[in-house]
Amino acid sequence: MCTTCGCGASEATIVGAFAQHEHVHAEGTVYSHDHAHEHGHVHAPAQGAKRLVQVEQDILAKNNAYATHNRQYLAERGIFALNLVSSPGSGKTTLLCETLKRLDGQAVAVIEGDQQSSLDAARIRATGAPAIQINTGKGCHLDAHMVGHAMRDLGLREDSLLLIENVGNLVCPAAFDLGEAHKVVILSVTEGEDKPVKYPDMFRAASLMLLNKIDLLPYVKFDVDTAIGYARRVNPQLCVMRVSAESGAGMGEWLGYLRDGLSAARAARMANAAGLERNTATLEARLP
Repeated sequence: MCTTCGCGASEATIVGAFAQHEHVHAEGTVYSHDHAHEHGHVHAPAQGAKRLVQVEQDILAKNNAYATHNRQYLAERGIFALNLVSSPGSGKTTLLCETLKRLDGQAVAVIEGDQQSSLDAARIRATGAPAIQINTGKGCHLDAHMVGHAMRDLGLREDSLLLIENVGNLVCPAAFDLGEAHKVVILSVTEGEDKPVKYPDMFRAASLMLLNKIDLLPYVKFDVDTAIGYARRVNPQLCVMRVSAESGAGMGEWLGYLRDGLSAARAARMANAAGLERNTATLEARLP
């Protein structure tokens, strides 16, 4: 948890080439400003175990409230959002860029999370997809408050795909709900097979594991069955796909997963809209 690792998301900034705009903050004051702007959340030093637990609970409760709001915002628009998580160097950004190139005109946007620099967001924009960068400063994860602002700055389209590339870290991002439909954990074959049992919270929180860089299997000592076995020991329901952005292996299955999620999100939006129309008609019929 961030209360023990000491990360400082009070330094977080959201960076993007967007026009000046206004945000209504919680206290009701309207602020007009340009990016970057700063959004913080409390990482207070703990004094004793009881205080530590209370601070952690307060942080997560506040985050979960923002996440619930984000999830509602996405559901109302039929947007399928995924939170991509991994350790540094797993190949997330390369895989993401290749995914965007293969989506065949699908409306998609990306939120990039890093402690510093906008290098990854620039790589994403080079594919033609809109992207916004969140720099967390000393912070080791994205939170729902940051992501909520970034979502609105992106102007997401209905029935679109939102891919959130979290800060490279297999610890804190596991605890922070961003309002996404699923967490997707990426494990590359250049890492150890034991990552799932060393960082179980992340693999337990994920719905899908992408075993990445499988084109390198002939050149590294990595036991695929052992890695998958460890992952399913932690999370028996975990879906696993083997992929390579370099060779294209497994990309069809991954894209199929994305398209299925998009179809489900769109169907849910339409069903909700139809339900609202029926309720409105029923209420109007009762009027004198």
